[in-house]
Amino acid sequence: MVFWTFTSVASFPVGRGSVSSVGRKTTELLLCSRFTSATPSNIVTYKQLRQLLTAQNAVVIDVREPWELRDFGSIPGTVNVPLAQVNTALQLSPAEFKEKYGGEMPERTDTVVFTCLAGIRSKNALIAAVSLGYTDVQDYSGGWKDWEKNEKEM
Repeated sequence: MVFWTFTSVASFPVGRGSVSSVGRKTTELLLCSRFTSATPSNIVTYKQLRQLLTAQNAVVIDVREPWELRDFGSIPGTVNVPLAQVNTALQLSPAEFKEKYGGEMPERTDTVVFTCLAGIRSKNALIAAVSLGYTDVQDYSGGWKDWEKNEKEM
């Protein structure tokens, strides 16, 4: 088990300012990993992500902008939900999610892996998902850069 403590879960723009969804209140989150390792965490390696995609045991969400996927490439089997839309997207009905993003909407208990270019935005998406009640969220922190590097080595 991994315990994380956050002092601010997410900020959302409101007019010219912003509102923090948690503010200064500290929230403790309990994240359990489905992967077996000496030190459990919510970080997914290239090998683990490949296994999840092959077995179709996770919903993998790429939080980059659509132009980034066109310009750089994408991991096969991922659903593109730009980071700015993650909070809203994960509150849609499954039919609305599928219509808008072209993939299956994860249930709150499904394994959800977030990825981006290099791991910054995916961490923010993970935090947003946890704040919405998702319980098995993972981060492919290497992102597209790591995926592309590993694919070239195969």
